Amino acid sequence: MNRIITHPVPDDVILEKAYKVRVRAMGEEDFVELSTYQVKVDMHDVQNASMAYFDFEGEAEVEISGPWYIYQVDIRPLSLRIPYSCDTKILRFTIDKPVNLSIEFNEDRRHNLHLFAGAIETKIPDKKSENTLVISGSLNRLNGFGSEVMKRLAEMPKGRTLYIEPGHYYLRETALRLPSDTNIYLAGGAVIAGAFICSHTENIHIYGRGVICQRDFHRYSGINGLRLSFAKNICLEDIIFINPPHYTVYIGGCKEVEINNIKAFSCEGWSDGIDIMSSENIRIQGGFLRNSDDCVAIYGSRWEYRGDSKNISVKGLTVWADVAHPLNIGTHGNHEDEGDVIEGISFEDIDILEHNEYQAGYLGCMTINPGDKNTVRNICYKNIRIEPFKHGKLLDVQVKYNPDYNPAPGRRIEHISFQDIYYNGKGEVTSQIKGYSEEFHVKDVAFDNLVINGQRVSALEEANIETGNYAYDIRLL
Repeated sequence: MNRIITHPVPDDVILEKAYKVRVRAMGEEDFVELSTYQVKVDMHDVQNASMAYFDFEGEAEVEISGPWYIYQVDIRPLSLRIPYSCDTKILRFTIDKPVNLSIEFNEDRRHNLHLFAGAIETKIPDKKSENTLVISGSLNRLNGFGSEVMKRLAEMPKGRTLYIEPGHYYLRETALRLPSDTNIYLAGGAVIAGAFICSHTENIHIYGRGVICQRDFHRYSGINGLRLSFAKNICLEDIIFINPPHYTVYIGGCKEVEINNIKAFSCEGWSDGIDIMSSENIRIQGGFLRNSDDCVAIYGSRWEYRGDSKNISVKGLTVWADVAHPLNIGTHGNHEDEGDVIEGISFEDIDILEHNEYQAGYLGCMTINPGDKNTVRNICYKNIRIEPFKHGKLLDVQVKYNPDYNPAPGRRIEHISFQDIYYNGKGEVTSQIKGYSEEFHVKDVAFDNLVINGQRVSALEEANIETGNYAYDIRLL
């Protein structure tokens, strides 16, 4: 069966009118036009890009047009190999599975269309249930709720659900603390101006097709899209985040966290995607992160969080770093004592769409830079597809002492595996693998099937990778 579901958009949400986007189920006669949200990207020179989303099953046809003549089209990730047809004004293509896409006309990556086509929801809660609290609001005016709703929710039996219907809402206390044993459902068409916090809580599920929009929050407000602090058993699914001024998802001192298919945009300094500190058993599956800082960063101790980070997997994710690193490990740790261990990390089935950084100390699509006496070990990168990027390194594996962030250098890097790494591009800065000293070294880094511009390399020099001092057992399989 072929069908599509679109979601309403509140009248006062800021839209971007650069594109006309229409979709229809295969076999249907009529198209449905999608509204396109404005999302701000690239802190180097902040620009307005576009985002639209819908759900479908079977096959869906997409038609996109704009006010200009089209001479080139890129539908990325390129690994999806989506066929299309295009005349001078209209692009058409068909999809048969959920995808998160960047659609770029005439080589323009800063005013592109981000199109998120998801599976049709199967876990919509029952609004009539006695254990469900429904928040409703008109689509054409701003509605507000706050701590009084959280209080009512906490008085309900465990397993309660807050169902937020379509509409534009502001959170009166800006960031609301969620009680344990709670489900938060944001229906498609629900737009929240504010943030949620899970602090010293557990068993919370936040999901739906709604949007958390923080575009009007000041950079130095430090607001995160979602803050998880000393929390356990948290699941976040499918939510779209627009322009949080700080991290999209902040994870500190947590255990058992799942993040599935979220989408996020940011354009401020320190507006990372998902940052993980002193946490374990974290699973990130699918999604699309376009950030003006690290897209995924994994650290040891930082701020009030103390301890190692371990058993973390990132799979099926598309990342786009307008600034800094797409994937970063190791910077922060417990420098006041003996440092931390960051271990058991896997990145698999990842598309890297951009890396654009000019500060010499922050280059690398795949970066391991332990400082603060940290040890980083047992890390696996597998099936990583890297598209041409503006400026940076393919990888950077160095024990570091960065005086801007580290009171002490890192200890060591060991047992690192790069498997099935595919890079298409040229002109990148030379990648480096090196230690800090004889004691603080790099050891056991293996490359298995490193492919550059379609050719499997037979020596690291062919991939523009340099091995420096205090780096041992670096090998190409």
